[in-house]
Amino acid sequence: MGRDNGDNSSVAYFSMEIGLEEGIHTYSGGLGVLAGDTIRSAADFRVPMAAVTLLYRKGHFRQEIGDDGWQREVAAAWPVEEHLEEMGARTAVEVEGRTVHLRAWKREVTGIDGFAVPVYFIDSDLSENSDWDRTLTHHLYGGDDHYRLSQEVILGIGGVRILRELGYGDVKSFHMNEGHAALLTLEILDEAARAAGRREVTEEDKRAVQDRCVFTTHTPVPAGHDKFPIGLARKVIGDRDDFFGLGGVLYEGNLLNMTYLGLNMSRYINGVAKKHGEISRLLFAGYCIDAITNGVHVGRWVSPPFAELFDRHVPMWRRDNFSLRYALSIPREEVWSAHTEAKRRLLGYVREEAGVEMEEEILTIGFARRATPYKRGDLIFRDGERLARISRGAGEIQLVYAGKAHPRDQGGKELIRRIFQAKDALRDDIKIAYLEDYSMTLGGMITSGVDLWLNTPEPPMEASGTSGMKAALNGVPSFSVLDGWWVEGHIEGLTGWSIGDPVRGKGEGRDNSRDAASLYEKLEGVIIPLFYQDREGWTDVMIHSVAINGSFFNTQRMMQEYVLNAYYLR
Repeated sequence: MGRDNGDNSSVAYFSMEIGLEEGIHTYSGGLGVLAGDTIRSAADFRVPMAAVTLLYRKGHFRQEIGDDGWQREVAAAWPVEEHLEEMGARTAVEVEGRTVHLRAWKREVTGIDGFAVPVYFIDSDLSENSDWDRTLTHHLYGGDDHYRLSQEVILGIGGVRILRELGYGDVKSFHMNEGHAALLTLEILDEAARAAGRREVTEEDKRAVQDRCVFTTHTPVPAGHDKFPIGLARKVIGDRDDFFGLGGVLYEGNLLNMTYLGLNMSRYINGVAKKHGEISRLLFAGYCIDAITNGVHVGRWVSPPFAELFDRHVPMWRRDNFSLRYALSIPREEVWSAHTEAKRRLLGYVREEAGVEMEEEILTIGFARRATPYKRGDLIFRDGERLARISRGAGEIQLVYAGKAHPRDQGGKELIRRIFQAKDALRDDIKIAYLEDYSMTLGGMITSGVDLWLNTPEPPMEASGTSGMKAALNGVPSFSVLDGWWVEGHIEGLTGWSIGDPVRGKGEGRDNSRDAASLYEKLEGVIIPLFYQDREGWTDVMIHSVAINGSFFNTQRMMQEYVLNAYYLR
């Protein structure tokens, strides 16, 4: 099949990673899983969208953790042909003056009414390319700046070209999900210049591009904002003085900063939570930055016991996520029974995979995130002796951990090792399991099977976060720092509990010891007593987590906001 009937697609959604399902290894973490959930809700809402990403044949690794706590990576190949359909369309881009030939593979995401959104995976692994060029789409976030910029040429410029070859001739909105795709603006600039009979782009072309582009920034973490020296940019992209000379293309005259390129080339810009919008306006002064708070796809992340519960009591929940507010009327004993079933499944997995015998009646705390220092996964162990005293005195706790560190993130690997050290030090007082090879399936099992969701990032680095949203859908309250989405979802004692003080300004000088002290005080004085001494009160918090947070923090509501505020679909 060479061409798709793309004329009806009004939105082209570009993301460096897209996580559709566990067997398709084209995602790394939260950004990719969010992209997959976004596409699912676009299909549910019949939004005329096509999505574009790269085909990472070697994008994943299987995580193994030794007894010493050190992560080891094992290559994990996947059968592309079993999951994706190869398209006949071909295109090419110039990288360092060489022609790199490209093809696309397709996977359709079907919504609740049968409407399909196609996802196109661009692939440079073709025999007509050089050995090095064939590897350009092999590794997600791999290699050095040279490799990364070459990939971003393929994603941005090649992505627009492959869409044109597939028949998408009238895209109204190009949505850049982070700056990795910002070079799509160069291709649209060139299209505008050609339409005007010119070979070089001008400021007039830039205004035409801005009318068609939407940009979402996802993180205040510096590593999340790609920037390349002008020498490297000219080497990879070419001596495009017309492009590099446009206002707003180069940052401080000598850097191709992909975030600033996206900011300067878009009619609509948003952060991914209200607090993140504020932080983004501080980081990128002078830009009009809105906020559309992230969500999760309800049908994807509700556990089977809760899906059955909602089917009985809130039958429209899949089609109308906001109807989950009626969870307030579900009998408490049925909510607890559904949770117990999900918890039993998780603890069985912990026993089989980690060899840790955990008890169903004990307060089980979950933490499953990408392992990187700013997420502070070991904050709860800052004073191990105090934590042990709390478990002995106020009531027993047990902890379930999961999360991969990027292969080159030594700080993330050190974090996992410290958690293993705490696990050994506390083994006489607290059962702790660290589950290997964090995945979508495992993430869903943990977010639905624990009693309490722990989240301790260093503010304001969280931006949004979505793991706590998945927990809320399953009646699991959050115990979290007031950052990201939790600033909006937190009602103390009703949807969960906060740790520490709200972030001020850009959050400089956050005191880890104060956050740890707040965590211990609330765990000992409020959370543990409620869990063990007031089951009815605890179940009320569970129900409100679903009714207030589950009904709102979902990609159905998020997609409505994008359509109304960003895409301007008519």
